[in-house]
Amino acid sequence: MKKNVLTIGLFLLSVGVIFAQTQIKPGVGVNTTNITGDGVDASGQIGWQVGASVAFGEKFYFEPGVFYQTNSFEVQPVGNLPVTDATYSGIRIPVAVGLDVLGNADSFAGLRVFGGGSSLIVTGTNSDFLDKDMVESPQWGVFAGVGIDIAIFYLDWTYQWSLNNLQTDIDQIDLGNTRGIFWTAGLRF
Repeated sequence: MKKNVLTIGLFLLSVGVIFAQTQIKPGVGVNTTNITGDGVDASGQIGWQVGASVAFGEKFYFEPGVFYQTNSFEVQPVGNLPVTDATYSGIRIPVAVGLDVLGNADSFAGLRVFGGGSSLIVTGTNSDFLDKDMVESPQWGVFAGVGIDIAIFYLDWTYQWSLNNLQTDIDQIDLGNTRGIFWTAGLRF
């Protein structure tokens, strides 16, 4: 009986500690995506993302999240293909580890650095030449960034490198890897 009471007490204490050091962070933002393929002249255009993450910890933290995002770029003529916009969308799952350089999770203002990995599960495309089955899914990436916290607001800047090609079949045109910049603003509770 004492063992059960002790186990339940330790469990409740650990749940309390975890929730005391937890922040829920809904956010929205914009992004720009460039591609690195050979023989392709493409420029990044503005996309967007919306979602949330949950940060666990005070000074050093772990932060998984889920965001719906669109990526967009303009491809210049290649061969007999015209100038066209390519947009694809999906569910991005970033997992970050970070450090509060100035302040901590409970401070009025703070500066954070973070990095981690992500996966983008492609859900659709909006393009004349890029079908959903032509886009690699999941797309794996690594990222690094910096964030600013003021009161209940946060602003994050992130740079991401993809680890695999954008396309599944590169026989005709190799769009290559993506490089992206993300600006995300939101609230922290």
